[in-house]
Amino acid sequence: MGSLCREVVTLQLGHYSNFVGTHWWNLQDASLTYDPDAPPGELQNDVLFREGQTFGGEITYTPRLIAMDLKGSLQTLRQEGSLYETGKDPTALTWEGNVMVHKESLPTKNPFLLDLDKLDKGEILAEVDFDPTPVPHCSGAVAMETVNSRLERAQKGYRLEGSVRVWSDFLRIHLHPRTISVIHQYNHDGEAHRLEAFGQGEALLHGSVLEDLEDRLHFFIEECDYLQGFQVLCDLADGFSGLGSKVTEMLQDSYGGRGILTWGLAPVSHPDTTPMKELYHLLNYSLGMVHMANNSSFFCPLTLKGGLGRRPAQPPSFPHLNYDPSLWYHSSAVLALAMDSLTVPYRRRDNSAPMWEFADALAVSGRKVVAAYGALPFPMAQGSSLPDALGDCTDALPWKPLSSCPELGDGHCFGQSVTLKGLEGQSLVSQLRPGMQPPTLLHSLDCGEDVLASYINAHYPATPFSVQLVSSPSKLTPPFPQIFSQSLGPQGFLQSQAPPLNNRSRAVSCLPVLTSLQSSPALGPWLSELQRGASALDPRRIAPSFLSQGPELTDFQESLEQLRLLARCYHDDSRGMMRSSSEEDDDG
Repeated sequence: MGSLCREVVTLQLGHYSNFVGTHWWNLQDASLTYDPDAPPGELQNDVLFREGQTFGGEITYTPRLIAMDLKGSLQTLRQEGSLYETGKDPTALTWEGNVMVHKESLPTKNPFLLDLDKLDKGEILAEVDFDPTPVPHCSGAVAMETVNSRLERAQKGYRLEGSVRVWSDFLRIHLHPRTISVIHQYNHDGEAHRLEAFGQGEALLHGSVLEDLEDRLHFFIEECDYLQGFQVLCDLADGFSGLGSKVTEMLQDSYGGRGILTWGLAPVSHPDTTPMKELYHLLNYSLGMVHMANNSSFFCPLTLKGGLGRRPAQPPSFPHLNYDPSLWYHSSAVLALAMDSLTVPYRRRDNSAPMWEFADALAVSGRKVVAAYGALPFPMAQGSSLPDALGDCTDALPWKPLSSCPELGDGHCFGQSVTLKGLEGQSLVSQLRPGMQPPTLLHSLDCGEDVLASYINAHYPATPFSVQLVSSPSKLTPPFPQIFSQSLGPQGFLQSQAPPLNNRSRAVSCLPVLTSLQSSPALGPWLSELQRGASALDPRRIAPSFLSQGPELTDFQESLEQLRLLARCYHDDSRGMMRSSSEEDDDG
């Protein structure tokens, strides 16, 4: 019955990773289909989700996820969730003596969370004109389908830019009680007991933290029939880079042969940052990248920063997005959209590539670091065809850097995976009238995959690459931020003219996305610049506390040397041979 499902366990390590992960899971939830008569989708949801049962016998469908964060980071979210409540009052007391109660004021919920609470209770949301049909109190198919339809009708009521403080402020799905792991040794807020340095994170993975993580991993892994591996989202800028290094090392030691795809996340800016904290970030970037790359099938930095050095360029500008790079709520939404496309190859129902195969095609000859690029959205006019849309991008590729690593633009690449997602209802080939001459090679092809492959080959000749074409778009449901220009219609395609003034509040409900994952010579100078920046800093002099909990100075220096050697792996010898051959021809 259906294709073989190769399960994936997801780990989210750090607050920004949980921001990106929350948007990512909201996108996955929006794409779920509950109609038993509907044809199976192109992507297999069971790769990421697991079916369970509450104490009351209700069926649940929750992410196969472990999310780690610090004390004080959850705000209104309960660590154990609300799906598996037993009905018992946890505050019930048997003590008959005097009791003194100290009440702490709870964080306030934003309008989106308040609406979710009302939907869970089956209340009517008159203020947004919801359908009064009651919602069952569970996370089963019927309940979530009703929640989806109701929240979509309330889309224009949510503007959360001023109220999102933590990732749970826009989480729309229920999580399993084994999902959230809180590290109580460090605080999310305040100046004291902060997880700021790589060594602090490394030192965490022992004792109770290690035992807790192993218990959670065993719970999710033991119920998998065909575990293909792990996708790890990890903060790069703070001490989670050290924790992620140890976690990926543990996964490599315990589950060798499985895929470990690690995505290193970094926001454009941090609140209350200082010059000293920025130096810490640079050191954490460098150490985290080299260690997690060593321990993973591949490592991909994901960030909208213009660079990871001390003087980054401006964040990328996307022609049809109006996002605020400084808002984590916005930047994490952009990166989650990209991940929804970047991860398609190992989530497909048919012709999927297992994680290890997907990674092996990119991480060749020790080149474990790959770079991501994305066109968000893919610029295609409503009613147009794929050859027409790609023909409009003949001079330059439509995507922007998502790893702060610009392309060299010389057509050289060691390997590439390209995914185009979301052209549902659009023509993948040219609609020429009989006898009409095709204006370009792209218009003469009769298969969408061939059209995309021909376009990529024109920009990257003689480069091994794979293309994935998935018709279903990324579906945007509340509370995804409406960061799109007026040039886009509801389906995310370009409109020939701006909508009338009385219709400009209509939300973009889905989006076509084009992404590329590359092992490229461009990563050589990019890694070298990061290594030189970190090597120029003497932590003993400018940041003595950075090494107070490890690593030792010699280990620190050895890691930077490994980063230098990693950068050398990206030297393109074929280009040098081509230049030498050209020079010899000139001499002759």
